[in-house]
Amino acid sequence: MTQRPSATFVFGLAIAGRAVASALRDSGATVYVGDDKLNDDHRAFAQAIGAHLVEHSTSDAFAQVMREVDVLAPAPGVPENHAVIHCAREFGVQIQSEIEIGYRMESKRLGGPRPMLAITGTDGKTTTTLLVNAILEAAGISCQAVGNTEVPLIEALQSDAQAFSVECSSFRLEYTEQFRALASAWLNIAPDHLDWHSNYQRYFDAKAKMWANCLPSDIAVAPIDDVNICNVARASAARVVTFGAVDGDYRVVGDELCGPRGAIMKVSQMKRSLPHDVTNALAAAAVCLESGLVEPKHVADALEHFENAPHRIQFVAESNGVRWYNDSKATSPHAASVALRAFDSIVLIAGGKNKGLDLSQMACEPQRMRAVVATGASANEIEAAFSGVCPVLKANTMKEAVTHAQSVAQSGDVVVLSPGCTSYDWYSNYGERGDDFMKIVRELLGNRH
Repeated sequence: MTQRPSATFVFGLAIAGRAVASALRDSGATVYVGDDKLNDDHRAFAQAIGAHLVEHSTSDAFAQVMREVDVLAPAPGVPENHAVIHCAREFGVQIQSEIEIGYRMESKRLGGPRPMLAITGTDGKTTTTLLVNAILEAAGISCQAVGNTEVPLIEALQSDAQAFSVECSSFRLEYTEQFRALASAWLNIAPDHLDWHSNYQRYFDAKAKMWANCLPSDIAVAPIDDVNICNVARASAARVVTFGAVDGDYRVVGDELCGPRGAIMKVSQMKRSLPHDVTNALAAAAVCLESGLVEPKHVADALEHFENAPHRIQFVAESNGVRWYNDSKATSPHAASVALRAFDSIVLIAGGKNKGLDLSQMACEPQRMRAVVATGASANEIEAAFSGVCPVLKANTMKEAVTHAQSVAQSGDVVVLSPGCTSYDWYSNYGERGDDFMKIVRELLGNRH
């Protein structure tokens, strides 16, 4: 029997897919590329790197290419029920995500692989990944924050970075077989991405893969208040370290962030110290300190100056005693609950395109709610969730939502855009939604701060 040639089919040609295809071609591999919405830009890309272009996204086309390849590399946006995934499994083709392929490449690096510190969770991944990056840089280590950021891991391998802080989404972890990190944290878990995963258990199991290949020398950082995550950590080969606001190896004692070796810094010295900021900081501190790469002073220096990425409870403006915040990144009820627990009196702007989640969970802090403005495709679901909790107004545009919020907000209140849903009914992404919100707020308030 003739042996099938070694080749990879990269499906999905956005940031991650292009990075994978380019890196594989640079390594001398045979690469096929395709996309559900193939366009001239994709065709030009395929030609530029010398990849074979799969012109059609049909079962027959997928079956034909699966006979030619050993590996399918789906982009993170390709859901597990996609025809290309089913076809790969039918033909016995391995499925590997971007971080898996990148990890395998790094493992073969001349001089040995560089340390990887990893973060997963339903919420707080990006912030904690950036925190880890900032702490390592404070220690004088050249680090890159990669993965679910704008820079895929596989692209960053060509840099002179000395370490990597890797944000691990469930999409990327789902298709890993060897990936592991020197130290890694699983922050939290709640139903999310049920438009991608077939059910919650599949989502949970994908997250758990972060610790599937741990060595005894690795560290698994787990939230002490989540017994299910702790059980996964303890079933792994890694040394387990816990964190929590009150309990855990890393916790708050009085006004201090503390670890097993004592105080790290005062909470009041942090650049921002909302409740989730503190737990994210504890997780990042645990990952960095337990890895042995940094000292407590480096953690303190980083946390004192850390500026978070935009659209994550981002202060926008203040007028007449009302503060406005952009939390557009909160695309699930669990994510929105972080903002809802951060303030005492809230006017919430929520709604968008639901991901198949139970939006009634957003009414988790009824005592804090002044009013809700329901928007977008899920406006009726938002209205139902807050029925009997507080007044609900509906808006058909972001400008109308901001105007409604201003009309009901009182001095001392916070108005926060924390949608609990994706942006894809009105906008291309959460960043575009957040930017529009901030622009409208500043125009409405006359740029007063």
